[in-house]
Amino acid sequence: MIPGRLKQLCIYLPAVFAALLLSACENDINKVKAIAAADATKPIQRTTGVDMIFSDDAIVKARLLTPLMIDYDTKKNPYTIMPKGVKVILYSEDGNVIADTGFYYKEKDLIVFRKNVVATKGDGSVYRSEELMWDMKKKQIYSDKKVVMTKPNGDEMTGTSFLSDDKFLNPVFQNSTAVIHVNGDLSQ
Repeated sequence: MIPGRLKQLCIYLPAVFAALLLSACENDINKVKAIAAADATKPIQRTTGVDMIFSDDAIVKARLLTPLMIDYDTKKNPYTIMPKGVKVILYSEDGNVIADTGFYYKEKDLIVFRKNVVATKGDGSVYRSEELMWDMKKKQIYSDKKVVMTKPNGDEMTGTSFLSDDKFLNPVFQNSTAVIHVNGDLSQ
């Protein structure tokens, strides 16, 4: 026969052990949310050597080239980042846009170019800024940053912000200044 104290220990010890195990399994909802949020910021796809074509009604509008593209699938606003530079060739006006970094928001159909942005039109006009945004749905290019446009003849327009159609045909500068070269010849 088992002595009384040992018998009580044999009965209570498994119960105490089970209670400890069950209490260890309790989930802290804040920890679960933190883990889920951390997973949402991890990239879901990395692609190298990207050459992407954008078309509308089977007409090629633009070509995007980047050495690295990383996709993030956040619930509210999935996006793609091009951290090692991006170049977009615009076929409608024989121009292009080059930037150190690019972001593409598929749901908004928006490309954001950042850092050392240079947009060149087919006529030789060059737009420089630290940020340009191309809204493909609205067919607009705009910026809330300083934009400098230089024409082939040396004329220059600077504005604190900028808005144009996606072909750079009707640019509008806010708070603008300009340097315009005037030919001194008065002959007619």
